[in-house]
Amino acid sequence: MNIRNRLSIYILIIFGLSLILPVRAQKIKLKKQNSPNVILIYTDDHRFSGVHALGGMQVQTPHMDALVADGVSFTNAYLMGAFSGATCVPSRAMLLTGRNVFELQGQGHSIPPEQKTIGEVLQANDYKTHIVGKWHQDNAALARSFDSGDRLMSRGIYLVDHFRMPMWDWKNDGDYKREDGYLLVFDANGKVIRRPVTKNDKRGPSGTEKNGPHTSEIYAESASEYIKGYRKKAPFFMYLAFHAPHDPRQAPQKYKDMYPVEDIVLPPSYMAQHPFDNGDMFIRDEELAVWPRTPEVAKQQLSDYYAIITHLDDQIGKVIASLKESGAYENTLIVFAGDSGLAVGNHGLMGKQNIYDEDGVHIPFVFSGNLIKDKGSKRDALVYNFDIFPTICDFIGINTPSSVTGKSLVPVINMEKTNVRDYTYHAYKQFQRAYRKGDYKLIEYVRANNYDKSLGETVKGSRVTQLFNIKSDPWEVYDLSFFPEYAEQVKKMREEMKEKAAELGDTKENIEGEKYGFWDYY
Repeated sequence: MNIRNRLSIYILIIFGLSLILPVRAQKIKLKKQNSPNVILIYTDDHRFSGVHALGGMQVQTPHMDALVADGVSFTNAYLMGAFSGATCVPSRAMLLTGRNVFELQGQGHSIPPEQKTIGEVLQANDYKTHIVGKWHQDNAALARSFDSGDRLMSRGIYLVDHFRMPMWDWKNDGDYKREDGYLLVFDANGKVIRRPVTKNDKRGPSGTEKNGPHTSEIYAESASEYIKGYRKKAPFFMYLAFHAPHDPRQAPQKYKDMYPVEDIVLPPSYMAQHPFDNGDMFIRDEELAVWPRTPEVAKQQLSDYYAIITHLDDQIGKVIASLKESGAYENTLIVFAGDSGLAVGNHGLMGKQNIYDEDGVHIPFVFSGNLIKDKGSKRDALVYNFDIFPTICDFIGINTPSSVTGKSLVPVINMEKTNVRDYTYHAYKQFQRAYRKGDYKLIEYVRANNYDKSLGETVKGSRVTQLFNIKSDPWEVYDLSFFPEYAEQVKKMREEMKEKAAELGDTKENIEGEKYGFWDYY
């Protein structure tokens, strides 16, 4: 080949590359510009069966049902547990950091800088991050996780009232003060105005829909306004943390009228009284109803629970409508989950300070929206709430930080895998541990030392073993542990549970501030 021909070929190659490279660069840029928005909707004390499409109960949730129909639902999704009666604290810490309950800082009230939050990671990948609603961690973590926020639920000024909920405006420096809190109330003309929180604002659920808007309405309106007004080229990440259906179980009257007490059907696990001391029988949540929990008492509580859920459902519907109205729905991943289960009469309990499924740890868990292709499908893989963080990262195509220990569920969503783990392990304080594998779930309780601010050093709890066949008995009604034919099953699961405890680091030394450990009393 002569020099002239070689030069011609080189010129053609260079010319071809000059055409290809800009196109390739353009595709990469286009992909970056088309990164999906993400909205993470987190509800409070919302058990799995609190969504009609998931549990088939009387509760009416058409908008949540629509998310289920438009997405992939995980039917075995769980909170791992808590070392605090306020289980929403560690639940949120796990969600935000992608770490399990034994890997948090203490009970989860603070998130140290080395534990990267989902907001921080998305910020680093050119997302605009925004928060609305409830925040339970430290102010420094809040400030570094989000670019903006609105209608933050004030901490330390809690009035225990959905119609009188103190709010904070967003502050970039995270320096929130008690005097910055305000209430949203109706004036004489029915217009929403803001006023300071005063000493005359007594704690307790004394508000009604005549006083001011409900927290669910406030948060949904704020989120909808942000979505409809969003004009930036960068994708957004919104953390929308509702306070409902957490008690007090308040809702506008029209929602309460939907659930006549006499028509309520009690779940299979209803009991008038829990059969033994589980270690936290007299915590605040358990004082919400009298003992025994008669059918009338349990039905009233469940009626109120369903009413506040249906009201919440309508507000979630408004947020989804704003996504569709703005055009953002086409390119938005919607993640919907609850932070814990709730008993509301199951097993004679009212709260979530336990590790029964519906009563404490079983949660709704849905990936939904236009970007999900396998519509209306369900997966039975065992998952935790702290798997949400790495799943979002994997779904939108960014690296998951090394501080995250949860597992991406994208392979399960895409049906490339059927599961990412073969067991779940649960802990509540020093009193309760559970191990779930296959069809069976073992729960172990101990009698242990405890410290209470008002009572000082006490001894609480009971040494009890329970074994349930979760597949045939999902409400955990029939304890099989004392039947001779299940002795080997109990023995095997006890041994495996001890092994998993060691692997996970389940020791009091591993939880900052803990004086007592379950395994010291087992």
